[in-house]
Amino acid sequence: MYLYGASGHAKVVMDILESRGVTVEGLIDDNPALTELSGVPVTHDPEGLSPVIVTIGNCGIRRRIAERLDCEFGTAAHPSAIISRHASIGEGTVVMQGAVIQTESIVGKHCIINTNASIDHECRIGDYVHIAPGCTVSGDVHIGEGTWLGVGATVVQGIRIGRNCMIGAGAVVVDDIPDNSLAYGVPCRVVTSY
Repeated sequence: MYLYGASGHAKVVMDILESRGVTVEGLIDDNPALTELSGVPVTHDPEGLSPVIVTIGNCGIRRRIAERLDCEFGTAAHPSAIISRHASIGEGTVVMQGAVIQTESIVGKHCIINTNASIDHECRIGDYVHIAPGCTVSGDVHIGEGTWLGVGATVVQGIRIGRNCMIGAGAVVVDDIPDNSLAYGVPCRVVTSY
């Protein structure tokens, strides 16, 4: 397995893969000054390397890199994560320690379901979404592509959050959020659109 992005997020994914008995052969990074991370060599040319997980937290950058790569993508889920056998996880997605994904939820490609995040039944999580540590996503929630939920955000049952949104840390989302919105607070309110 190869990881694209030599940073703290890559360290966590390496730990997850190691816990599964998967060896990280190398890292890929665009910074020519990086030569290793935690003893794993860093290369700057992804050509011919496969499978790959893009280990960059920023949703937009993760999307751009994944779209330009011509390779097979891996997935990683920590053994402490609980994933229903009736849920599905897209390629390139990482599920961190203590996360829960309930029945009939669909998690898209290249997502990050971070430490202790909870996704309840029948949710639809779009591609390139980042759900930060400690988030609670209630049942039948839809989260659009490229959206980021901040640490500890809570989304109540049946809510729709659009594409490319940023939901602030600790927000409590009780109303739908349109595409391209920055929203935060308790209750969560749209602060600006972009």
